[in-house]
Amino acid sequence: MINLDIPGFGKLKIEHLVLDYNGTLALDGNLLPGVGKLLLELAEDVKIHVLTADTLGQCEKELSGLPVKIHIIGGSPEDQSKLEYVNVLGPEKCACIGNGRNDMLMLRQAALGIIISGAECMSMKAARSADLVATDISSALGLFTHPVRLLTTLRN
Repeated sequence: MINLDIPGFGKLKIEHLVLDYNGTLALDGNLLPGVGKLLLELAEDVKIHVLTADTLGQCEKELSGLPVKIHIIGGSPEDQSKLEYVNVLGPEKCACIGNGRNDMLMLRQAALGIIISGAECMSMKAARSADLVATDISSALGLFTHPVRLLTTLRN
């Protein structure tokens, strides 16, 4: 668990890190370089969940051997499915990272929402729902491997 008391923002007790796959952890279906190592490191402190429609069908292969729980979404609108997943975990215990419009609701509901503005760009609607913007997934995950960065960015 990651515990922080951030002046002006509040207390964070993050047990779950919920991640979008395509556009966040991966580009064109392929896991971005260095992400696997960061996920291994973070799994010592939080439970990692990957939510994806798996549009390109590579998520399970790319994340094979990593300590993550993969949830393939489908059926109802993707944004609702992601939100429902976070609600089951307890949004007050979740940090969520995504880049797309279908991440907007989970970013808004989570204790901490981070949007990635990477190679696949980001949805402005989702960006308005996030607490932070990161230029890439390594920077976003680095906020959890070095939590004082969250403190310095979010404090009032």
